[in-house]
Amino acid sequence: MNNRVVLSVTGSDRHSFLQGLVTNDVKRARDGIIYTALLTPQGKLITDFFVVGQENALLIDVAAETAPTLFQRLSMYKLRADVQITETELVVSTGLGAMPDGAVIDPRGPQMGWRYYGQDDIGQDIDWDAQRVAHGIPELGRELNSESYILEMGFERLNGVDFKKGCYVGQEVTARMKHKTELRKGLRRITLSEPVIEGTPIHSGEKEAGTVHTVSGREALAYLRFDRISDDMTAGAARVTVLPE
Repeated sequence: MNNRVVLSVTGSDRHSFLQGLVTNDVKRARDGIIYTALLTPQGKLITDFFVVGQENALLIDVAAETAPTLFQRLSMYKLRADVQITETELVVSTGLGAMPDGAVIDPRGPQMGWRYYGQDDIGQDIDWDAQRVAHGIPELGRELNSESYILEMGFERLNGVDFKKGCYVGQEVTARMKHKTELRKGLRRITLSEPVIEGTPIHSGEKEAGTVHTVSGREALAYLRFDRISDDMTAGAARVTVLPE
């Protein structure tokens, strides 16, 4: 996958360093993989990524478009910690079905298959948009952006946040949204009576209710205001129906 970059985090403080920054419990990545995110102090998304445990390092599998930002942020937080952050030449491969030796199951759910880190691309040619739409999984640059709150985007369902691990950047806002408020907006799977393009506004009567994001045939992901979900929603000329979670 040429749209991914793999960073290596080494040094004796690598686990504690990341543990105090990201939304998930880094200890779970010692012998496996986690899905997680780095947030602003206001609880908004900077980027999502995977952390993969190695014998002497933690690998960070991140979208190429946000890799420089993540590298800069991590370097800023490093201070005096015994941590070294470098970009590797590892290639990220993904697929479904039988796993190659050394591959790991995508922590967001087995429906997203496996991920493999090596020198060559051994990935499969799969319609990943269709997989994401079928299972309600957001992607950076499509559903996820700098205004996203991770709970609205389903990170709890996707095993991307841990509420028992302790403090991290943006933790107070995320915890408040979990325990003290009811979500008013969020990502939902929808069906469309006819195809529409990504970015089409969704209306409920005369009021705007949300936006269509990734489209796969007659299904799509949409960011919606929950109080405006109704039986008469439209996106352009298409009728919109919200699918059960």
